[in-house]
Amino acid sequence: MSDCDQFRELIEAYALGALDASERAALEAHFATGCKDCAQAVAEARGLASQLAYLAPDAAPSDMLKGRLMRTVRGEAQASQRPALQKPAVPFWMWAAVAALVVFSVYSAWSMHNLRITIDEERARAAALLQQQKALKEQYELEKRGAMILTDPSSASIALKGQDPEAPMLEAKWHAQLGLCVMGHKVPMPAAKHVLQLWLIPKAAGAKPMPSMTFWPDADGKFRLVVPNPPESMDQTNLLAITEEPEGGSAQPTSAPLWVGGVR
Repeated sequence: MSDCDQFRELIEAYALGALDASERAALEAHFATGCKDCAQAVAEARGLASQLAYLAPDAAPSDMLKGRLMRTVRGEAQASQRPALQKPAVPFWMWAAVAALVVFSVYSAWSMHNLRITIDEERARAAALLQQQKALKEQYELEKRGAMILTDPSSASIALKGQDPEAPMLEAKWHAQLGLCVMGHKVPMPAAKHVLQLWLIPKAAGAKPMPSMTFWPDADGKFRLVVPNPPESMDQTNLLAITEEPEGGSAQPTSAPLWVGGVR
């Protein structure tokens, strides 16, 4: 059998595009050899194929042709879907990297939040320590000043007598430059939400009492009140008085004096 006879039965299917890939490649390789008979047969078959729509009556294609045509359609459909099916999936290492990044981001945010809380707590603790240190320093300075007032021979002594005969006697010493120090023992605690307050009564006629510091005795009834800057000078003060006032102190006395002492 010659090559032309071998490919003759494929020419009509080729003209209709119904050959599979291998048969089409073999036939086109034969055409490439320059076979004029097969080339003419293909031209005739294509011309005939172009006129099939005008032929009458309608004729169904042969089973062989239908089978070839269906195989060709299936092959082209599978070929068109193959790139999507064979599209490479995202590598596992990439998913692992993304998951690690998410975990690291969450951990970093959590760590930063905890770090901010720790910093705020340390700042608050440092501020509290500084405030405590400042208060201790001020208390030390007051205690030091009080000791100097009590031991300086130039300090004037003032006795404050209780208006209640059973009230203990209080003592005060006033230094012209260092200030005033008032002391007492076995002093009863003021009523709830009340304090003891020191007043300076001026010598000037009609002058109002000058409010000074408030204080409480300790659990044993002891207290030592140091006033570095009295609201009035010693030579302009007639009396020292102590009253019981609402917590926070008062601008003017709201009760009768519990202790009174003359300044000389």
